[in-house]
Amino acid sequence: MQKLVKGRFGYIIRVVGVSQSRWARQMLTSRQDHEKVRTVVVPIARHYSSLRPLRGDLLKFPGPNYGIPSRGIGMIVARVLRGALKIRYLLLGGTIAGGSALAKTYEQWKEALPDAKFLEELMPSQEELDAIRTALISYRDKIKDSVPEFTLDPKLKELGESKYDQLVLWFKERLDDAIKAAEEEKTEGSGFFTDGKEEDDFSSDLKQHAISFTAMGSTAEKEREKAETIREKYESLQEELMQVQLKYQKEVERLEKENKELRKSLMLRAGDKIAHKKIKKSLIDMYSEVLDELCDYDSSYDTQDHLPRVVVVGDQSSGKTSVLEMVAQARIFPRGAGEMMTRAPVMVTLSEGPYHIASFKDSTREFDLSKESELSELRKEVELRMLNSVRLGRTVSHEVISMTVKGPGLQRMVLVDLPGIISTVTTDMASDTREAIRSISEQYMSNPNAIILCIQDGSVDAERSNVTDLVSQMDPQGKRTIFVLTKVDLAEENLANPDRIRKILSGKLFPMKALGYFAVVTGKGSKEDSIQAIKDYEESFFRSSRLFKGGVINSHQCTTRNLSFAVSECFWKMVRDTVEQQADAFKATRFNLETEWKNNFPRTRELDRDELFEKARGEILDEVVNLSQVSPKQWEDALSKKMWDKMVTHIFENIYLPAAQTENSGTFNTTADIKLKQWADGMLPKKCVEVGWETLEDEFRRFMERAKNSKDHDDIFDSLKACVVDEAMRRHEWEDKAADVLRVIQLNALEDRSVHDKQQWDAACKFLEESVKDKLHTTESTLREMVGPSTKEQWMYWSYPTEEQKRRAAVKSELENILKSDYKHKNTLTYDEVTQVRKNSQAQGVDVDNEFIRETWHPVYRRHFLRRALAKAYDCRKAFYAYHQGLEGELGVECNDVVLFWRIQQMIRITANALRQQVMNREARRLEKEIKEVLEEYGCDRDKKEHLLTGRRVMLAEELKRVRQIQEKLEEFIYALNAEK
Repeated sequence: MQKLVKGRFGYIIRVVGVSQSRWARQMLTSRQDHEKVRTVVVPIARHYSSLRPLRGDLLKFPGPNYGIPSRGIGMIVARVLRGALKIRYLLLGGTIAGGSALAKTYEQWKEALPDAKFLEELMPSQEELDAIRTALISYRDKIKDSVPEFTLDPKLKELGESKYDQLVLWFKERLDDAIKAAEEEKTEGSGFFTDGKEEDDFSSDLKQHAISFTAMGSTAEKEREKAETIREKYESLQEELMQVQLKYQKEVERLEKENKELRKSLMLRAGDKIAHKKIKKSLIDMYSEVLDELCDYDSSYDTQDHLPRVVVVGDQSSGKTSVLEMVAQARIFPRGAGEMMTRAPVMVTLSEGPYHIASFKDSTREFDLSKESELSELRKEVELRMLNSVRLGRTVSHEVISMTVKGPGLQRMVLVDLPGIISTVTTDMASDTREAIRSISEQYMSNPNAIILCIQDGSVDAERSNVTDLVSQMDPQGKRTIFVLTKVDLAEENLANPDRIRKILSGKLFPMKALGYFAVVTGKGSKEDSIQAIKDYEESFFRSSRLFKGGVINSHQCTTRNLSFAVSECFWKMVRDTVEQQADAFKATRFNLETEWKNNFPRTRELDRDELFEKARGEILDEVVNLSQVSPKQWEDALSKKMWDKMVTHIFENIYLPAAQTENSGTFNTTADIKLKQWADGMLPKKCVEVGWETLEDEFRRFMERAKNSKDHDDIFDSLKACVVDEAMRRHEWEDKAADVLRVIQLNALEDRSVHDKQQWDAACKFLEESVKDKLHTTESTLREMVGPSTKEQWMYWSYPTEEQKRRAAVKSELENILKSDYKHKNTLTYDEVTQVRKNSQAQGVDVDNEFIRETWHPVYRRHFLRRALAKAYDCRKAFYAYHQGLEGELGVECNDVVLFWRIQQMIRITANALRQQVMNREARRLEKEIKEVLEEYGCDRDKKEHLLTGRRVMLAEELKRVRQIQEKLEEFIYALNAEK
């Protein structure tokens, strides 16, 4: 196809199509005498692809600046005129033919489409679809670790549709331009063609191009409609798949409820024994017992504790506790508005059971989770335990709170809810709270067999996450991490670009790897919503979510139910792979401990701390019982001796000495009566009660000390026994009425001044002599210390007095001279006597003051007085008959001292008898009761027992017992696990 275009310097021959280039060369050769003609060859694209752009100069004419002078103008004009007469017919015929061909092509395409009615017969039924879906899910679970998931990038899809629309529009514009240009040339360029053949070629090519572009536009439109149809079918199939999945889940729940009722009926028929046996032999309960033993054995989770747990970690308020509640199907944890609620690790053991109940490891109470009132009590109990576990001003605690939740449809596993990771410490927290939380999280995640459930809040920016960095450090390969994106409903509302969620769930946004990625909705924003309401809302959201319809979230990546299935499957796989290794490790530990015990304690039983405490309890209670073996005489003798030791100083200083200063016996008795009554009304009864209590304590301790001398005594109990006795004695109080009873008895005894027989008189004289001798011995010891060693002692023991002792000795000598001159001297010195002693001492070269003299006088006079009293006691031995007849004055003997001490002796005897009755009848029993209470308290106080029962022997026995228990429970669990396989 060729055409002449007039330019500034002549004419330009434009040749369209590679096949016409030969014609252009002939034209230049045959017309060398004419103007130079420039030939332009424009090839036409022979192949078209929607992915290959067309050249920009298609169907465009060259500008008027090109051309050369022509020499065959007349011939060219004639040909152009002839072609112009024919072109309108050619164009018209070509257009009609092209339209006819296009219609024919459309009819052929339409007839070529197959009949789709046969698909109705080939489509499977609903039951067949459920079977196919189950097989596909099983096949997907088998190959999901080896075949990566493929999801079309929404951006690529949108970009392809946009480019496709632009390409179709460009084709249409180019076609319109070509037709319009052809029509203009039809009316204006009649002389461009030289003969009819060229005109026919041009029309034919134009017609072919028109048909080609029209067909291409029609095909592109159909392709677009087809793609739209496929997309609609994809969305409808995806929604239908979601509906089938929800239907399947509801059917499973229905079957589980029926199974629950059947199992409940069977358990009730079989009786409590079978029900108890079934629960006791539950695999997850056995495994939970092993973990509880490990928590008590080593709270720091040493290398020996590598048993799997599902560790739930996440930023504060990220929804980790809500995820755990959805898995447990009950709102069992306290919640607050933005404040820290989880302050200690909470280990939750999930297991199947006929009733939805919860209980704590150290409590027998069961909370019915179907009742809101008991749910509220359970949350309060959890909160109270958390607060009690936090001590010494700290915010979080390492102490584990163990809880068991049973119910129909629960997946069997053990989860540990940890405090949320924080980035800022507020003023009401301890300064090390952030580091403490991170330490607790690292401690649990460092277990190589722990499954990390990483919770990420989908409603906040990914850059604000703290937990993902920590998880990536503890599990860089992601072999035991499951990622959970919470609050997806809020994320869908807040995020304009769904590609960000796709990146999160495909593991491309956060710097961490994981076994699986899940998206869940754990609430509607109200803490009063029930679990069933949240579950319905979650299913409704994913059914209508554009994230799910757009292919951002796959069906197996959403809902907490799918999450719980995946976590349980991973948990039990990890348990089966590691539990036998742990059993072998504890077996080796047990062998090492038993070998150490045999070498260090070959003849001693392996008693742990609790067993040792029980043995000590029995020995202490045996000693309490031994108090009943003390005879009444022993009690009275012990009480009398202790009473006299308590009151002897008061009797001599405040009663006997003042009464002895009187001039006659009448005044002596009057003074003595007054002093005794004041004493009995005041401090005497209370002192006697103290004596009774101290005597009881002394007797009990005597039995305890006697037990230490036996050949079966074990020193390991000494600290515990002493602490128990001290605490019981500190708590014990004598009866309140005892002092009032004693006061009456003592007043009556002291009022009696009549010695009835010679035996009592002799006993009183002996009592007086012994008392005076003891007091005299004490006084002489005091004087010896004041004046220093005697001359004999200086020569024999080479000991010499100090300067003060020399001064005391000089003053003592002067005071003794005064007493020698006045045998019945009063107990006080006159001023003149003091002056005389001071002057005499100064004459000997000893300078003393008046106070120094009076201090020395006190023991000197006491010794003089006691010697005189002892001499009088000797004289009164044979004066009973004179006293009985009233002839003491005639014989020159005054025995008022003997009568006074007889009255005191009688009072002591009667008081001792009353105290003995109180001890044997009431106080010993009360002491036994108080000791039992102390033992009971100590038995419940683990820290107290660890403080009082210490040593390598105790620690080794304790560790050996725990290791044996753990090994036995592990072997029992492995046996049950293999039996279940």
